[in-house]
Amino acid sequence: MSATQTLVLAFAGIALVASVAIFTVAFRKSDGTEPARTGRLDRKALRRDRAARKARQPQPEREPALVGAPADAPPPVDPLRQREEVDAGTYDESRRRFFNRGLLGIFGLFLAQFGLASLAFMWPRLRSGGFGSSVNAGKVEDLAAQLFSPDGRVTPLFVPAAQTYIVPFLEDPAGSSFEGLPVIAGGVMALWQRCVHLGCRVPTCNSSQGFECPCHGSKYNYHGEYEDGPAPRNLDRFVVSLSDTGDLIIDTGSILETARASHKTIEYPQGPSCI
Repeated sequence: MSATQTLVLAFAGIALVASVAIFTVAFRKSDGTEPARTGRLDRKALRRDRAARKARQPQPEREPALVGAPADAPPPVDPLRQREEVDAGTYDESRRRFFNRGLLGIFGLFLAQFGLASLAFMWPRLRSGGFGSSVNAGKVEDLAAQLFSPDGRVTPLFVPAAQTYIVPFLEDPAGSSFEGLPVIAGGVMALWQRCVHLGCRVPTCNSSQGFECPCHGSKYNYHGEYEDGPAPRNLDRFVVSLSDTGDLIIDTGSILETARASHKTIEYPQGPSCI
């Protein structure tokens, strides 16, 4: 599991624990008990309180008659006096229900966002023209013209978008490990830059005319055929083809593996090694 996935799961766990704590506090109800009150009752103070309450009671008022209304018409209804009284228990229950529904809505929105983010994180990103899809490397004639130095030595052309070394292949593939495979088009082939041993990026070595991995010493010739080191096979290569306009199309989603070749198609080494 990667560090990013571990971090996402940790945030999800923290959010889940916080949500459980919030729900526990929201649903907990009070039993409504109050501490008992003790003390002596003052009768004079009680009589004064009753007299004060009686004095504060509003006197009944006659409803004003409506202008133009008949004499026997019923008095108008005051909406404020007709409203329904709600006791404290009902009010607390309604408020608690409102907060509970709000918490459920927020938690549901969080889960929806987390699910969409997780789906976007795990969904593969296959972009047109990027690695994992078909890459147009350009006119094959122009590419082939860049693969040789003035002294005739091979100079592989690196295509970053395809993570590929384009190398010439002008020999007859019959009898080689590439016979019958769609890895040669227009006299070139595309080798993946990744070493088949442990995945290091393999640089070129102009002096020896090959690829030499600096990580563990695996060596390949310029056709990607295994020569030395702990690598188990040849360099991997991509399926290539030519478009109707003569462009080299590298299918980086189609990787072909070939075993170590007993019959080599190019000489190696042709000079001092780079590692």
